[in-house]
Amino acid sequence: TGRYNKLSREIPQTVWPCRMCKGKGCARCGNTGKMYQTSVQEIIGDVALKMCGGKEHFFHGMGREDIDALMLGDGRPFVLELSNPKIRNIDLRALEREANKSDLAQFRDLRFAEREAVQRYKGADPDKVYRARVKADGKVNKEKLIEVALSFRDTRIDQRTPTRVEHRRADLVRKRTIRWVEAEPVGDCTFDLTLETESGTYVKEFVSGDGGRSVPNFSDALGIPCTVQELDVLAIKYEEPES
Repeated sequence: TGRYNKLSREIPQTVWPCRMCKGKGCARCGNTGKMYQTSVQEIIGDVALKMCGGKEHFFHGMGREDIDALMLGDGRPFVLELSNPKIRNIDLRALEREANKSDLAQFRDLRFAEREAVQRYKGADPDKVYRARVKADGKVNKEKLIEVALSFRDTRIDQRTPTRVEHRRADLVRKRTIRWVEAEPVGDCTFDLTLETESGTYVKEFVSGDGGRSVPNFSDALGIPCTVQELDVLAIKYEEPES
């Protein structure tokens, strides 16, 4: 177990089988069987598998960020599981050094984990801090921008399953809390939002409103349609329980 930073907006957290061939290999995926040629999982998992002589690796993250989002700050907690290892006591410092040769992801605080860590990480629901670069469909009044951001302190919102993921997730309305929001103007139509939210909040949809599926939302409050151009996760607010 440890924490990872994702430094690329073009790789997923885990292996993503090709939608066309379901992992078998086809012209669309260049016969790799994958939608993306690497992932956070593979960057460390392939190295670990070679070191332990194992059969397969499995990656359990404490949640996941969108492919086009960065995971910054202290990183996201994860568990890497290796099946059928021939060597169990591998050198974790060597694993970290080798995996960190990648400029797509970085790893830290590696240690051996007990089996129940997978369940604990999967069941955790820590608050998260994000930074969003936002483009407004028109000129933004700076005073109103700051005022609207401050108005979302400890605000409960209703979020229906976003349009972009409704094909693979149940159509539900989830209640989430926006802890706080800070805004910083960047240009006439561009600004940055830094915000802390309850686990499971769809930040892009909170900003845009997603056609009325996220209520209340930042666009309606500002009175101008807004879209997140870039999203970074700055912090996962989770602390390991004491032994």
